[in-house]
Amino acid sequence: MTQPTEWRPARLRSSRALTPDIRLLEIEPSVRAAPVPPGSHLGVAVMIGERPDTRSYSLLDSAADGLYRIAVKRLRDSRGGSAYMHGLAPGARLSIAGPRNHFGLALGRPGYLLVAGGIGITPLHAMALALHQAGAPFRLLYAARTRQDLALADTLRARIGDRLLTFADADGARIDLPAAIAALAPGAEAYVCGPYGMMEAARRAWGEAGRPAQALRFETFGTGGRHATEPFTVRIPRLGKEIAVSRTQTLLEALEAAGVGMIHDCRRGECGLCTVKILAVDGTVDHRDVFFSEAQKATNAQLCTCVSRVVGGGITIDTADRTG
Repeated sequence: MTQPTEWRPARLRSSRALTPDIRLLEIEPSVRAAPVPPGSHLGVAVMIGERPDTRSYSLLDSAADGLYRIAVKRLRDSRGGSAYMHGLAPGARLSIAGPRNHFGLALGRPGYLLVAGGIGITPLHAMALALHQAGAPFRLLYAARTRQDLALADTLRARIGDRLLTFADADGARIDLPAAIAALAPGAEAYVCGPYGMMEAARRAWGEAGRPAQALRFETFGTGGRHATEPFTVRIPRLGKEIAVSRTQTLLEALEAAGVGMIHDCRRGECGLCTVKILAVDGTVDHRDVFFSEAQKATNAQLCTCVSRVVGGGITIDTADRTG
């Protein structure tokens, strides 16, 4: 289990639709927010049915005016958090934690490439504004299924001009990652946030270009993988437990609900604290994290319980090294 989280009161100052499924929310903390670095996220207490839970949302800017701004997409496969946030009315009372930052921007590099897919624009929106303010050389490549889904493109373009390039799948437009990486100066860094396939493509292109792995940074929302989400069963022989994981639960949530204390932090497949040993699998492991390399994933020795799943069967694990 993680360090105790310090929660504090806040209220929803405003909520407005950017697209039919994306809303921009302004949150006013009870004590004026201090400016935060780009890449930071805010913890928000939510209710999933009658069960309390938490969600993390990337901040769109530095909160220099004392307000936290987030953009929330209502997802079809949502476990309930995005639906809860979309249902809030201005004036609603909230409990928030943080901000915290696992996706920090390192200033002073000779160049930057920011690559966003869909709602993955949220942390990169803040980074683009910070880099523009610092006068740093950068480009932001922003892709989505349709032009309408490019929810923050107009406001970004007004701020950063032609440093923003947009791509809509429906128009047949695709990001040429190898070309974008080749255009970077030596020593430049890349920051990527988007669907699993985009992040894996960026990892491959970056490696094939001979760029150092530590200069490529990811953030993931853990909402998609190579396979469709479906229920599965997890077995823990050491504890004599067999646990059903529903389509709307993560493996980590199912373990916690069954009384298995787990060490965890990010819940996004990034930090690796919630990894467990795989003893056997009678299906296919859908690794949805960015913590393990492709070679590590191929061994099926471990998985990140906060995002990764099994399709077409079940899995047997050992949680001995990860219990709190």
